[in-house]
Amino acid sequence: MRIGPTFNVAYRALRRNKMRSVLTALGIIIGVGAVIAMVGIGNGAKAQVESQIASLGENVILIFSGSTTSSGIRTGWGGAGTLKIEDAEAIRREVPGVISVSEEVVSTTQVAAGNQNWFTRIYGESADYFDIRQWPLADGVPFTAQDVRSANKVCVIGRTTAMQIYGNENPIGQILRVKNVPFTILGVLTPKGLSPQGVDQDDIVVMPYTSAMKRVIGGTTLRNINVQIGDDRQIEAAQQQIISLLRQRHNIRPGRDDDFTVRTQQEIAEAATATSRVMTVLLGAIAGVSLLVGGIGIMNIMLVSVTERTREIGVRMAVGARGNDILTQFLIEAVTLSSVGGVIGIICGIATSRVLSIYANWPTLISISSIAIAFLFSAAVGVFFGFYPARKAAALDPIEALRYE
Repeated sequence: MRIGPTFNVAYRALRRNKMRSVLTALGIIIGVGAVIAMVGIGNGAKAQVESQIASLGENVILIFSGSTTSSGIRTGWGGAGTLKIEDAEAIRREVPGVISVSEEVVSTTQVAAGNQNWFTRIYGESADYFDIRQWPLADGVPFTAQDVRSANKVCVIGRTTAMQIYGNENPIGQILRVKNVPFTILGVLTPKGLSPQGVDQDDIVVMPYTSAMKRVIGGTTLRNINVQIGDDRQIEAAQQQIISLLRQRHNIRPGRDDDFTVRTQQEIAEAATATSRVMTVLLGAIAGVSLLVGGIGIMNIMLVSVTERTREIGVRMAVGARGNDILTQFLIEAVTLSSVGGVIGIICGIATSRVLSIYANWPTLISISSIAIAFLFSAAVGVFFGFYPARKAAALDPIEALRYE
């Protein structure tokens, strides 16, 4: 088989019909570009969620109040106040491997300083909260365990809250009124951005949970308990021990539902990324349909080309070209169209992803593997959809082909 001359013939045939070649490749360009862009968006969303879950801290177990059944109605996390301060103290004391525990209460209210006010979230936490969340301060100092024990009127605020209340002024040492209770600002947290639920994590006021319960929120129960384990190999065992301990403390009989929910960081990450994975597959499948349509377009154009060039095929066979030469020629034409379209489509897909990332603030992540798969798939589309027209051309009878008008 003479590949060199056959390739030249195929190349000249494509050049003779430039507009047809461009329009045929356009389907592949759109298909590959759409696949690259859509998969990039899906992967970007998944990576962002994983990053945000990691911002919860390292080796963290989250215990949520609620998950109770009352009058046949099952409440969700936080739907009922079932966790107590004594539960957190028991976990500190009795569960092996625990290095930090933070009691948590949450509310939303208006805070004010001078003539400025802002509606924000109030988090009551223990002094271990900043270590558990791996959330250092950009300025100032955190409150201490002594502040928690004494229910002191001190707090740490997020960057968004600081900007909304104080602008460019340094808030350290200033008085922030929370429900008309004056709290002294000790520090400002480093920015964390959005949470997996799309909430601004920097729009926050963190104070000792004792101060929050006594002076701001009220109540005697906790919403959450955040637990950090020293060794990640002990997380599963610690989770089971926490469940057993809380069931015992809450007098839950065997066979009855827990009135709390315990989740590891890994479980939360898997649940959060499941949606992103489904979205990636769905977007990729939708974009793949356009790539399939592009392949059908190649087959259609190649069939038309075989019909139009029947006499040319007959002449080539009459001067010595074999069936395999004709088959190779038309396969080269199909694969060239799909491969060039694939390369241009990859460039367009990357450019589209960058534009969406810059102007629409959509997270995008394009991997080398997705680019390689998209290119190989586009070439495979050329082979698959080009084979039948090429086979049809190779099977023509030379005499009948020369007689074709």
